[in-house]
Amino acid sequence: MTRGFRHLHGWLFTLALLVAAGAVGYLTTRHDYVSDWTFGGRASLSAESRAVLATLPGPVDIVSYANPQGDLRHTVAGFMERYSRAKPDLSLRFVDPQQDPAAMRELGITVDGALIVHYQGREQRLDELSERSLTNALERLARGGERIVAFVSGDGERRPDDKGNADLGSFMTQLEARGMRAVPLNFAQATAVPQHTDLVVLASPELALPEGAVKALAEYVANGGNLLWLTEPTNDDLHLAPLADALGVRVLPGVLVDGQGAALGLKDPRMIALGDYPKHAITRGFTLTTLFPQVSALAVASRSDWQVAPFLRSSAQSWTEFKPIDNTQNSSIQYDASAGELKGPLDFGFALSRLSPSPEKAEQRVVVIGDGDFLSNSFLGNGGNRALGERIFDWLLGDDALVQLPPRGAPDRVLQISQTQLSAVTLGFLVALPLLLLCVCGVITWRRRRA
Repeated sequence: MTRGFRHLHGWLFTLALLVAAGAVGYLTTRHDYVSDWTFGGRASLSAESRAVLATLPGPVDIVSYANPQGDLRHTVAGFMERYSRAKPDLSLRFVDPQQDPAAMRELGITVDGALIVHYQGREQRLDELSERSLTNALERLARGGERIVAFVSGDGERRPDDKGNADLGSFMTQLEARGMRAVPLNFAQATAVPQHTDLVVLASPELALPEGAVKALAEYVANGGNLLWLTEPTNDDLHLAPLADALGVRVLPGVLVDGQGAALGLKDPRMIALGDYPKHAITRGFTLTTLFPQVSALAVASRSDWQVAPFLRSSAQSWTEFKPIDNTQNSSIQYDASAGELKGPLDFGFALSRLSPSPEKAEQRVVVIGDGDFLSNSFLGNGGNRALGERIFDWLLGDDALVQLPPRGAPDRVLQISQTQLSAVTLGFLVALPLLLLCVCGVITWRRRRA
């Protein structure tokens, strides 16, 4: 009886296990549950992508021109599922490009699996299947059209289309993928800022601007235009006083230096590293470290109808240095109150806003920063410089919903171990673990035979 009962118990257990497995299989066909256990949930949509989807009220239709043979359609559908979970009214349908080659040529479809995203009568075409490319396309649709960013040129300003160390070509290439288009604005050829310009950028001119150019910029601001002004410690005599007066700000003399830079590993005292920021829409939730190579401090010069909010501020160990700085003699740099130097913390980034004088806009926005190097090709890759620059442009263009954190990092992608540790891991998995399993199996077999 005892042996028969054990056999019956074993068969019942097997039957119960099969029933449980069948029940689990049935439930998985009726209910969908997804859990992302990667660091920061990086296998799911990033915060940036979810923010873009939240700015798209109404359905989004995505058409994939993928060949039905092979696994490409399955790959596209699996990728789109992450987006459809965040936005249920996002739909995906497939079209066989081989059914109508003439229509494919008319649409410009040249890549198997190409996507066309449709939203409110507008569309974006993609030849690459990645979160970055699709989110950028959705962001361009969310903006409602291409944004025109005019860069003042002709007086030694940083160029948006050049790969020189001091220029902004790399940064603008990334912004163009997000729906912005950079155009030159040379006041030797134009007497005013063209209409339909969404933003004007004055990026660190090296020469004094002509009087007509300064007047045109001041009139542009007076009429409600948005402006990004990047100034430098060497830009103290460029005839820009009318523009500064119109904004009610003043560029302080000297170069900002930080006494705690050496503790952070910065050899040049003019390098300002920030990890904490004053509260503002631009810096809300922003925790990345940014690096500013050479900075002018700013101050509010007079009361005006502008609401001025600082969003970049140096540490209490900083000051405005008036003497020339030689990197080989950093120890001689000291704060000198008798010379008129100002002690930190000092602001070097202002965000200005007011009710727009233009009836076409609700709010006018201006950003003034005492440094332009942080967005240059040489320094764009430092910490969160690029992410901060994107936030500034999004805020200036009024795309508040797009002022979000960049894609999350993953510090656990690389495992760094020594050769000794690697050998120990290898022996553990190839020798020790198999021996342990054999020993466990032997003990279990021996105990069963004794029973």
